[in-house]
This record gives sequence, C-alpha cells and structure tokens, in this order.
Amino acid sequence: MAVQAIGTEARALYNLGQAEGLTIWSPNVNIFRDPRWGRGQETPGEDPTTASKYAVAFVRGLQGSSPTVLQTSACCKHASAYDLEAWNGAIRYNFNARVTAQDMADTFNPPFKSCVEDGRASCVMCAYTTINGVPACASSDLLSRTFKGDWGLNGYVSSDCDAVALMHDAQFYRPSPEDTVAVALKAGLDLNCGNYTQVHGMAAVRQGRMTEQDVDRALRNLFAVRMRLGHFDGDPRGSALYGGLGAKDVCSPTHKNLALQAATSGIVLLKNDAGILPLRRGVVASAAVIGHNANDPGALNGNYFGPPCETTTPLQGLQGYVQNVRFLAGCDSAACGFAATGQAVGLAASSDYVFLFMGLSQAQEQEGLDRTSLLLPGKQQSLITAVANAAKRPVILVLLTGGPVDVTFAKVNPKIGAILWAGYPGQAGGLAIARVLFGDHNPSGRLPVTWYPEEFTKVPMTDMRMRADPATGYPGRSYRFYRGNAVYKFGYGLSYSKFSRQLVVSGTGNKAPNTNLLAGLAATPTADGGASYVVEEIGADGCEQLKFPAVVEVQNHGPLDGKHSVLMFLRWPNATGGRPVSQLIGFRTQHLKAGEKASLRFDVSPCEHFSRAREDGKKVIDGGSHFLRVGQDEHEISFES
Repeated sequence: MAVQAIGTEARALYNLGQAEGLTIWSPNVNIFRDPRWGRGQETPGEDPTTASKYAVAFVRGLQGSSPTVLQTSACCKHASAYDLEAWNGAIRYNFNARVTAQDMADTFNPPFKSCVEDGRASCVMCAYTTINGVPACASSDLLSRTFKGDWGLNGYVSSDCDAVALMHDAQFYRPSPEDTVAVALKAGLDLNCGNYTQVHGMAAVRQGRMTEQDVDRALRNLFAVRMRLGHFDGDPRGSALYGGLGAKDVCSPTHKNLALQAATSGIVLLKNDAGILPLRRGVVASAAVIGHNANDPGALNGNYFGPPCETTTPLQGLQGYVQNVRFLAGCDSAACGFAATGQAVGLAASSDYVFLFMGLSQAQEQEGLDRTSLLLPGKQQSLITAVANAAKRPVILVLLTGGPVDVTFAKVNPKIGAILWAGYPGQAGGLAIARVLFGDHNPSGRLPVTWYPEEFTKVPMTDMRMRADPATGYPGRSYRFYRGNAVYKFGYGLSYSKFSRQLVVSGTGNKAPNTNLLAGLAATPTADGGASYVVEEIGADGCEQLKFPAVVEVQNHGPLDGKHSVLMFLRWPNATGGRPVSQLIGFRTQHLKAGEKASLRFDVSPCEHFSRAREDGKKVIDGGSHFLRVGQDEHEISFES
C-alpha cells in the first residue's frame, strides 16, 4: 500500500508538470551487512528473504499493475555487494570487495534476482563497488549474463552517478577514458548517470573501442522503457490508465493515514519492564520530554525523502495526550558535545513521567558517512543515566536511528523502564510514537537487523565474509552466521499482549511433504560425511512436487487487541560447512482481538527455503534432518540421503 501511494503520487506530480520524469531510482535492496553502514537506513535490513520480498512489493507498487504500461519505472540498486561508504581509508569509489561465490549466491544477489524475476523491475543500477577486481559497472558477468540473461531483465542497466568516470579516475581499471566507456557499454551498461559517456563515447567509437551496435543496444533498452512509460504518447493526462491522477491524489487523506500506519507498524518495543507501557490518558499528570530528537522535524526523515505533507514531532504527539508537558532538548545536537544535564535532572525530578527522545541523525549516518562507533554519540548515555536516576519512576527511552546502537546500559538499567526503536518514522512519526506509548496501537514491529555490541567495531568493515571463522575469531555477520553476543537479536520485538503459536506441518487436511522424492537422484557427498542434492538437477517439476503447506495456529491471550508478526525459520542440525545457523523462510502478520485465534498458512518450497549455497555458489538441499521453527516450536523434516 505505501509503495503504491508513492507510485501514484509520482505519476500525479508528473501529470501536473511538477516532475521531470518517471524513472525512480529506488528501492535500495542492498543487504545491511555491517551495522556501521551509513546507508543501511535506506534498506530493508540484513536478511535476504526480507529484502527480496520488500523488493518485489516495492517495484510492483511503483510500476503499477499493467503488464505493458508503466506507472513509473523502478530501479533496484546498487548491484551488488555494496555496503561501505568510507572506513579506515577505504572509500566506496575505489573499494575492491572480495566476495565469495557462496556469499554472492545466498546473501548479496537474491534481492536483485527477486527484483527482476518476480517484481519485473525495469531497471537495475550497478554499484561503485569493484567486486573481486572488476568494477560492477564493467562486469559482463553481472550485467549481461546475470541481469539480462539468467534473470531476464526487461529494461535497462544504469550506473550509479559518475561510476563510469570513477572506473578510470579512481579505480584505474582502463588506461583511457575511451577504453573505460567502451568496456562499460560492451559489458551491458545502458545508461551512465553523469556525462562521461557523452564526452568520450564518440571518440570511443571512432577509435574502434566500441561499435555503433553497442550504442544502439543501449538506446533500444532505454527508449523501450520510455515507450512503456508513455513518453511519446502526447499529453500524459490523456493516458487511459494514469491520466486521471492529479492534485487530489497527492497528500490525500488516505495517503496521510497510510503514513501514520506505516510509522506505527514499524515501531519496535525493545523493553517494557513491569508493564510500564502502555500509559493511560489522564493518568500522566505531567511529563518531561527531553532530547534533541523530540522536537526536530528533520529527525523524522531518513537519508532520502520527499517533502512531507505535514509533520508531527514526538513532542507534538505527546502534547495531544498530556496537558502539562515541559520540553528540554538536553543536547546541542545528536553529537551531544554539550549536555544540559543539570537542567534535565531538575526537570525530570519535578515531573510525573519522563520521556527521552535520543538517538542519531544524518550527521552520524548517511550516504558518504559510516559510523565508527555503535554507542550513542557524545554525552547522550551519561545524560540518559543521570535523568533516569533523578526521575520519580522508570523513564521511557525512545530511539530515533537508522542503524542499530549498543544500548546495553539502558537494557540492564532498572530505572529505564521501556525502550522503543522508531527508526526515522517520517511525517507522522510523532503521532505514531504517542499512539504506541498510550496503547492506541499495540506494537508489533520486529528488528530487521541484529543489534551488535560495541566490540563488533573491531571487525574491519572491509571484510566482506558473511560466515564466521572460529579459527581466527572472526564472528560472522547477520543472524544467519554471527556467533557472538547480541544486544538485541534480529526479529526481536515485544507486544502489550501475550501470543501463543503452534506449528502444524501435516494432518488436518495439510499435504505432507514428499521427503522420498530425492531418493532417486544422484547425491553429492559433503565434507561432513552427509549428502546433498543440486537444486538445478531436481528441476522445476521436482521442486514443485516437493512443496508443502505449514500452518501456524496463533492465539492472542490479551489483554489488548493487536497485530502479531509470525516469523518462520529453517534450522539446520549443525551450522558447519558454511550452513547458516538459521534462515528466515517467511513471515505473516495477523490482527487478532484479545482471545481470538487464527490459522496462518505458509507455503514451503524446499528448493527455495531448504537449500543452501555451496562454496561454488550452487544451491543444494542437504539430505537428512531440517527443522522448521516458529518461536520455540520446532518440527523436523527429514529428506532421504
């Protein structure tokens, strides 16, 4: 719904003459590999399954439902293995990411594959990154064989801005500008963001570095997308599908309500000691609102954003619930080089309830800027602790950040009663937070990334390996491979209600999995003495026969109505041989009234969900046991080996 609204408003603004084009270079579906990455806030998180589903929904929402006419053109970026801005001398413009075929196959590439194959994206953007010595935008293996060949991209490939110039000027990949332009276009690049191909392209043709046919191929791909957008059909307001979109469709009541819904759904309750939340209207006699993020409209926006229709800050949101509210910024900025600790302590001591709105800003994390620490900046931690010590009752801490932060101090401090993470929640963020605090919305959000401890910053950002290496102490990355302690785990999130879940795989009308199907196939021995089956050799028909349903029976035991997010994981019996510790295979969200039950169906495809990537990147299914897991409930499924 949210992305459909974006696509609708983009086309409406174009029809009104307020937009120059209809190509939207979004979504960013890179994997949030390292918690310090400044652009992680743009992504759906660290999990390939989540990122893939997000990619498909985002692209379909932007491009519309017509198979032939595009509402807008979506562009999935930045392919691939891009997740570093600037760290310890390495910068994104010349960083050579050393990535294994295994990690490319099961971590970095899946979201882009889903973008193209399932979302039918009309564009993929190649990254600045050099991958194993070859710039992404000069890789024929990536651009032509994979995007256009294996995945069937019906559209164009764009470079990131000035990526072609940087191949020559920063990466020194080819000796001349003409050679650089030629290698990019011949590899499958169709559009250079910048003017480098315009300046040097003609000379490249004259010198024989590339041909007119190379240029024509790119032009065909570009103009085909423009035709699908209706650029040559006259007045866009005459379009049968989208011509009626106009001013009424921008900032409409429906879209503003959707912004509120998205913000409330994304809030994650991390701590709620003794059920301090939700609060009740009329019970809070006075409130101290402390924090640099409490009344800053800019703090609600992320790295990329459009102008909001209207903005409600957290302070304004709370003022709608509490009459006597006093505000103090506390810090001079998110950097918090100066903290008005004395004033904050005095305000806290004289107030009935204390709300702290702390966290980060675009001055700590954004495009071009990675963090060096996972702790709250400057004097934030000491300010929070001093305020908590002075308050009459446990304080409520709300974090506005894009990336994860190490708030162990707050997690273990009994004087900090509740912690919420709101991300950068957009124009309705302040109202959304207030609705959660006062129980008008029962939180159901889950963390899309692992929250690592500060010690994780000892791991070089330039080490691209996902899998742990116990022999050297390398801890691995993401919940799938990380072997260290976490402040909060991927998928964590509390509710005001108690929910129970029961996993049912067969029986009551469910088709049982056909675990004998692999018995007739040739098995490949694995290093640990087992056997595996190559998914390609199982074939499309075999993969279809392996599919089976799993049902999760959910009940809301109250006291409040609310949504519940059910996450289904696959667990291998051992995490050796490069196998993940676990892997999310699906998620569903269901609204339940207090006392209500529901059955949620998951369609399980072993070829997709039970497979893992070998070192060579081939997907295989292990013989033997696999475990479906929902919460603490597990069900074993064994394939003959």
